[in-house]
Amino acid sequence: MTSGPYEATAQQDFTAATTRPMLERACRLAGVDSGHTRLLRHHSNAVYLVGRPPHEVVVKIGRPGPDPDQDLRDAHGLVELTEWLTSHDVPTTTLLDTPHQPLFIDGHVVTLWHYLPQQQPVTTHAIAAPLRALHQAPLPPITRPPLDPHAAITRSIAVSPILTSRQRRVLLDRLDRLMPAWTALCSSSAARLVHTDPQHRNTLWRPSGERSHQPGESDTGQAVLCDLDDVTLGPVEWDLVTIEIHYRRFGHADADYEGFCRAYGRDIRKWPGYPELRQLRELRMVTTNARKSAPGSPQAAEVHRRIDGLEDAPDRRWRIL
Repeated sequence: MTSGPYEATAQQDFTAATTRPMLERACRLAGVDSGHTRLLRHHSNAVYLVGRPPHEVVVKIGRPGPDPDQDLRDAHGLVELTEWLTSHDVPTTTLLDTPHQPLFIDGHVVTLWHYLPQQQPVTTHAIAAPLRALHQAPLPPITRPPLDPHAAITRSIAVSPILTSRQRRVLLDRLDRLMPAWTALCSSSAARLVHTDPQHRNTLWRPSGERSHQPGESDTGQAVLCDLDDVTLGPVEWDLVTIEIHYRRFGHADADYEGFCRAYGRDIRKWPGYPELRQLRELRMVTTNARKSAPGSPQAAEVHRRIDGLEDAPDRRWRIL
């Protein structure tokens, strides 16, 4: 099976040429000057930086889904959740103070965020403080669908344009083998707020300014979580194993990861369920990239390389996609 008509059309139509007019319209609606604009990235979302220091704004344009009404409901939920997290002192990026959030333009959800200029790379160690704060926060009075790796993985396998029939069978068999461990974990642990993809690219530094240092801050500032679209309820082990996978697969320093474990207060590798959850999380990462990669692209080649090593090469380095 290959990607369906909707998936293929959405992939082709979501380009800088199509999102730039949406950016201009969003800025007009929000009262933001778009005279100076820079594209930061264009992948799962189109992310633009608008304005000049110190009044820069990040404009995020979402890729449309098959159900626009659901996209809009999810966006309203994101705005409510972000405001709730801010009110409970969970370190996250913050929305621009405009009454029009979220915007909905030509079937695309658009949100505007305060920009945080980055002077230094985020370390694994630094992610511990905001992630722990998220996990310890009270549950919000906001309904969000619980974390469901089975649904996400099966969908990605079904619509991927690069997987062979044999690869689909191998990945689905692997999923079936790992799901009992996930079911047991969900039955035995209380659901908490989880980011679902905590990592270096989803964490930023917020400058300390003139304030005295708060917990989790350094001379660089306070680490805050960003890309909050998929924050939901689930076992915290999912977030912790995500951090471990990024450390192991992408070559981050041992001392940095050990610092994360000390700061968070837990080393997921010492948990008995680690081997199965690690494999399930890696399967989710591989199949998500299989869904997003174009045939014949360098990204597709990396996905095939990852699939080949899933069973017998747990320490093989992955290239960042």
